[in-house]
Amino acid sequence: MARTMTADARKKDTREKIELGGLIVKAGLRYEKRALLLGLLIDASRRLKGDDAEQTRLTAIGAEAFAHDGE
Repeated sequence: MARTMTADARKKDTREKIELGGLIVKAGLRYEKRALLLGLLIDASRRLKGDDAEQTRLTAIGAEAFAHDGE
């Protein structure tokens, strides 16, 4: 049973990583260096801490991008 739970957890983790990679592609950053991508994410994480207005602003940008998926 523990083996099944481990396999299920690994599948879930793999799926999540694939989805996160898709966000990088959707943002148009597929060919950027990994160090740049990590720097962008770390900077965003720091700026978002406790800044509800910035979280709201960026969420709106992301929601708009998802809304244009079918176009």
